[in-house]
Amino acid sequence: MTVLIDTPLWPKHGTVWAHLVSDESISELREFAERTGLPPRSFDLDHYDVPIERYDDLVAAGAEPVSPRELVERLRRSGLRVTPRERRERAARTSLG
Repeated sequence: MTVLIDTPLWPKHGTVWAHLVSDESISELREFAERTGLPPRSFDLDHYDVPIERYDDLVAAGAEPVSPRELVERLRRSGLRVTPRERRERAARTSLG
């Protein structure tokens, strides 16, 4: 099991956010998120957005801290990464459907 969390760097909604991913499978990621109490609404296609307030808890639960660059690279190598282009295409299909 390899669940990764990057450094909280992205400000939004009055806090700073990190990303939580699996470099194995989305089901592994979802199981970890459920076990640690992350709300389903924080899932975004290939990752969970997590506020800085949850960072230490998630690391203590087994998430491996990595740099943002390493997180993206490992997610890409796993084949699970949803690219920005794929995100835009999915958004366009959703808004048309």
